[in-house]
Amino acid sequence: MQSKHAKILTPAKFRHLLRVTEATSRFPERDTLILLFGITCGMRVTEIARLEVHHVLSKSGTKKEEVCLPGSITKGCRPRCVFLSHAKAVAAFERYIEWRYRRGHGVSLDRKEYRGLMPRTRLILTQKRSAFELSTKRRVNADGETVEYLAADSLQSYVTGLYRSAGLGHGYSSHTGRRTFASRLIANGHSLETVQTLLGHSHIDHVAPYLDVSARDLVDAVAAVLGLD
Repeated sequence: MQSKHAKILTPAKFRHLLRVTEATSRFPERDTLILLFGITCGMRVTEIARLEVHHVLSKSGTKKEEVCLPGSITKGCRPRCVFLSHAKAVAAFERYIEWRYRRGHGVSLDRKEYRGLMPRTRLILTQKRSAFELSTKRRVNADGETVEYLAADSLQSYVTGLYRSAGLGHGYSSHTGRRTFASRLIANGHSLETVQTLLGHSHIDHVAPYLDVSARDLVDAVAAVLGLD
């Protein structure tokens, strides 16, 4: 694995990260959900920053299990769906929604709609009750063209800080969640095509950098092949 790739979380480190965040964060309700959006949904940090209330809640207040991300907030402007179905993520989401309403962050007068939250506000807000800032950047796309895109640098730095606070330093970053999501899917027997779809990549070759195969897995794989009669 190249050093530029963020490290993935083992199950033990995943549990440790959540425990430390719960114990030390000033806003554990929000920060736990941010981490779980990456680890259990495969969302990019900028997608998390740009997610709006109506993307995840119906007007009646029901949580959407299948969350459709519009192309306007995704990398490459390709819409895709993520799934808010992991038990820990669901519990964190429910807790955060109630916490945000109690704190009066972007609330409306009608509690019956969107659980009292203003639907067009960002779901994840700063401690100042505002959206995380977005920076305009440029990159060269596959066609060799220079294109502009938005990046949530402030949230990216903040999430990396959550890893550091948990003692997960060098190699762990805001991208660790997304890499962990992909690697665990593969470890659980899901196909590369499934990972490609859930990550929102247009080509299956783009999935490779997200995978992390241990030496033990390689040994076991070769042993199984050589064991064929």
